[in-house]
Amino acid sequence: MEISIQSVHFSASEQLETFIQKKVSKLEHFFDGIIRAEISLKVIKPESANNKEVHIRLSVPGDDLFADKTSDTFEQAVDEVVQALEKQVQKFKEKLKGK
Repeated sequence: MEISIQSVHFSASEQLETFIQKKVSKLEHFFDGIIRAEISLKVIKPESANNKEVHIRLSVPGDDLFADKTSDTFEQAVDEVVQALEKQVQKFKEKLKGK
C-alpha cells in the first residue's frame, strides 16, 4: 500500500508521520487489496481546542473509502479515523465476499 501524507499550512514532524504510517498500515491486516492511503492533516483555528483535523481516503479496487475526525491531537484523531476505516474496510470486504 502506498501512503502519502499531506500537512496543510504546517510541517508534520517525522515522529508524527511515522506514527501515522504505522497506524494506517495496520489496515492491511483487514484487507490486503488497499492500493493507496491519502492522509490530510489540518490545523483549524490554532487557538481553540479540538482543532486537529485528519482526513484519510483509502483507494480500494473499484471504490474509495473515506473518514475524517477532529480532535485535540493528531494522534488521537488518527486513532479515531483508523477505527472508523477498519469498520468500513470490513464491510467492504464482506460485500466483496457476497458477490
